[in-house]
Amino acid sequence: MGLHPLEFSECYLDSPVFREKIKAHEAELDKTNRFIKELYKDGKNLINATKQLALAQRKFAQSLGEFQFEYIGDAKTDDERCIGECGAITTYSWVVLPMRNITETLMKPLEKFRKEQLGSAKAERKKYEKETEKYYSSLEKLLNMSAKKKEPQLQEADSQVESIRQHFQEESLDYVCKLQEIQERKKFDCVEPMLAFFQTVFTFYHQGFELANDFNHYKKALQINIQNTRSRFEGTRVEVFELMKRIREVPQEYRQTSPISSEGYLYVQEKRPPPFGSSWVKRYCTFVKEQKILHMVTFDHRSGGKMGETESVTLKSCVRKTTDMLDRRFCLDIEITDRPGTVLTVQSLSEDDHKFWIHAMGGKEPVIDAQLDDVGLSFVKNAINAIETRGINDQGLYRVVGVSSKVQKLLSLMIDEKSNDVDLSTCEDWDVKTITSTLKLYLREKHSKSIVYELLSSLFSPCSVAAHSKLNLMTVANLGVVFGPTLMRPQEDTVAAIMDLKFQNIVVEILIEEPGWLEGELEGKKGLIPENYVEML
Repeated sequence: MGLHPLEFSECYLDSPVFREKIKAHEAELDKTNRFIKELYKDGKNLINATKQLALAQRKFAQSLGEFQFEYIGDAKTDDERCIGECGAITTYSWVVLPMRNITETLMKPLEKFRKEQLGSAKAERKKYEKETEKYYSSLEKLLNMSAKKKEPQLQEADSQVESIRQHFQEESLDYVCKLQEIQERKKFDCVEPMLAFFQTVFTFYHQGFELANDFNHYKKALQINIQNTRSRFEGTRVEVFELMKRIREVPQEYRQTSPISSEGYLYVQEKRPPPFGSSWVKRYCTFVKEQKILHMVTFDHRSGGKMGETESVTLKSCVRKTTDMLDRRFCLDIEITDRPGTVLTVQSLSEDDHKFWIHAMGGKEPVIDAQLDDVGLSFVKNAINAIETRGINDQGLYRVVGVSSKVQKLLSLMIDEKSNDVDLSTCEDWDVKTITSTLKLYLREKHSKSIVYELLSSLFSPCSVAAHSKLNLMTVANLGVVFGPTLMRPQEDTVAAIMDLKFQNIVVEILIEEPGWLEGELEGKKGLIPENYVEML
């Protein structure tokens, strides 16, 4: 396995593994730099030390023969394999080298590559390390700000860090692109001068003609290999720049690198015994969705980039932590099964990152005051009464949707204690489809047992929607289609969840058709639905 490709999407995660890949590329360029410097030194010795010409030539040929190119990816092409073995040319060079040609054909081009290409990589590396330090320092300063500061101050701080983050990520993209460009460029920029030099050697001497004939087949093959490599480099370079451009335009789309796991940095609160308080440690975290396992490895860019030990915990639940409970923003409380009763508090890097982790871990909002259920139950009763009074015979009742803006406005109005006394059954400001859509939206977000009971009681009561299905066309099956996904929404969007949609609908049909569900009389229905849905019933 050669050098790993540096993916532009990894610039945004900036993971420890990504940093290790960058180190490997930097080490390879440092090795190339040392090789060229050594080769240049040996060439100078070869020119100046005419008395020890044979010894200097042998050392020079040996240095070339030992050098090999590292390649990017899992395997070499035939062209790269041939170029990588170019040190074999030294087997042809056991003659006295022409001193006047070695400088122009070999030493100057190699020294030019070292100063221009490898020198520019060093400059980019310094800028990259500087931007790394600047970004993570400003990020920690932002995360340590009090959440009680005025909103304009917080917004200004967020804006400043966001600007620094974008500049850091752009510098990371440029640096990654530069590293890979030089790795590919050296295959022809370094080998081509060697080829030109040996061609000069073979034609210079009297015996070079016969030697050149022996070398001719290899020379032609190597020229083709070099040209092929150069052509592939140009084509790949265009594609790489196109990919970098796409990632720069929509970096958020490249944040998720795996369908089975989510990863990124989190600051983990480590509690200490009084009076020492607690500290926040930056860790690179990987959450495996199916097993609900969170792997955390300590990694600090300022500690030499060394990775600490990995700690793994199994997630039980994830809840957003409010600033009323902790004077830090973007925090989550994670309950873990490994240590019952233990809650791990972590802090994400920004508001977007906060939403990302909540979605990845199936996080929830903190439990609110029980008064919300009373307000919600009042709204549900109000809405059901209005629907049965004004629209019980409307075709497609509950299926026909209202205008989204009106639905949001009505929901905000009805869950507000100060303005939720509007009687929807007599208020003509709100049409029936808006009321039904608002009710479904509320049930998706805030439903509780008492609210579900109220809804389903109305659905199978004598004056229920299903009882008027000849006019409104809303049979029990149609109601199951409407309320199955609403009341029994899966926690994750997976193929398995989609395949279970039919069982959600069946559960709601049973709840509507069988009054015995209230007393738990479900023995005759257990074979129709999976065991997990029987437990819900």
